[in-house]
Amino acid sequence: MLFNTILLSLFSLFIHAKDDSSTKILIIGDSLTAGYGVPKESAYPYQLELLMHKKHPKVKVVAAGSSGSTSASGLTRLKWHLKAKPSHLILALGANDGLRGVKLSTTKENLGKTIDLAKEKGIKVYLAGMMLPLNYGKEYRQQFENLFKDLVKEKSIGFIPFLLKNVGGKPELNLPDGIHPNEKGHKIVAKNVYEVIEKDL
Repeated sequence: MLFNTILLSLFSLFIHAKDDSSTKILIIGDSLTAGYGVPKESAYPYQLELLMHKKHPKVKVVAAGSSGSTSASGLTRLKWHLKAKPSHLILALGANDGLRGVKLSTTKENLGKTIDLAKEKGIKVYLAGMMLPLNYGKEYRQQFENLFKDLVKEKSIGFIPFLLKNVGGKPELNLPDGIHPNEKGHKIVAKNVYEVIEKDL
């Protein structure tokens, strides 16, 4: 009886370890994901992994951030990272599209193609919502925000409503440029992401 109990316990530990080790979270993003202006270990992907390890010690977070990148780079970058066999994808692109005035339909199409490929490969997808500064006009900002919400509904994927929730617009949580989070801000961003995806692991 004792021997069977020990075997069952070891089997449970093995299954848990196997499940965790197969969980690889890929984050494709821009300068926010790259951790612009802060040490690599302070950027939100690294902080997210630290949070994950409290409950899921084998989870790996792969940060694929590239400063200045737009939604147009998403599909190619995902293809490149497929060799790492990610189980989850956080797609955090689109902010630079909005800042540069890229057509909303183009941004939506680019993101949609990246999402479709991920789903085709059996990867669980989460889209990070983005917002624009107030000086871009109310109508355009609303259309931009709706773009992400519409994609989530159309593609039936997970949603991080606003990546910079509780960080955007707060000087004490951002670098002097007012756009990129400082180290304190990145910890909050990591928490924003964690609260959405951890329950699905």
